Amino acid sequence: MSIKYEPPPIDEEKTINKIVKFIKQKLNEAGAEGIVLGLSGGLDSSTVAYLASLAIKPEKVLALILPSETTPSQEVNHAQMIAEVLGIDYEIIPISPLIEPFDNLCIHQFTKLAKANLMARMRMLIIYYHANSMNLLVAGTGNLSELMIGYFTKYGDGGVDFLPIGDIYKTHVQQLAYALKIPEEIITKPPSAGLWIGQSDEDEIGMDYPTLDQLLYLMIEKEFSDEKLSNKMDLDLEEVKRIRKMVKNSQHKLHAPESPVLR
Repeated sequence: MSIKYEPPPIDEEKTINKIVKFIKQKLNEAGAEGIVLGLSGGLDSSTVAYLASLAIKPEKVLALILPSETTPSQEVNHAQMIAEVLGIDYEIIPISPLIEPFDNLCIHQFTKLAKANLMARMRMLIIYYHANSMNLLVAGTGNLSELMIGYFTKYGDGGVDFLPIGDIYKTHVQQLAYALKIPEEIITKPPSAGLWIGQSDEDEIGMDYPTLDQLLYLMIEKEFSDEKLSNKMDLDLEEVKRIRKMVKNSQHKLHAPESPVLR
């Protein structure tokens, strides 16, 4: 029988206070007038919106809802609901008309992955256009689980000024969301970036988040070997190796572009 090794639970109150302090610090350092974020209606972006609204006045937070043709209407409705509950300004800007011209820009086949990453990068462009126009900082919505395995688009949803929840696992974000009293329908729904019809984050990763979080915690923080991880968690060894490879291959996404040492 497998043994569960969950990452230690966080202290919700202390974590919220630390993140709120961090957000205020980043704004002061940059001399920015507020925060802008992409609000998808999912758990992560909703949590960041709640935290931003605790750190600064809600009227200084701008949420951009950026649906594509593959975004379920429920996600847009949830994003609007969060913005209205918090009393933050929001704009809805469909991105599909901005994506369509790319079909004719390149003679090569437009792959599903290329289009998915293009959508993420188009959202980044729109968010930074607003940030620059209004002297706002861009709050990222990535969590530690996704950052570790590179489950984000470089210069897309990874193109941000700071990451309020970037040091806590997905299961911790859920824990935080309950403490913040985010509507349960948002906390419990299956996570999806809506990059294509029927897309599911956990299906794409190939593992549910609770299992992934346990695996990453033991792999990175406790430095378990692949064999020990496989035995302790009752996971196929090849699955463990697959996740470790994802961690290794994502390093270029997490650091500034490197240059060779020439002088």
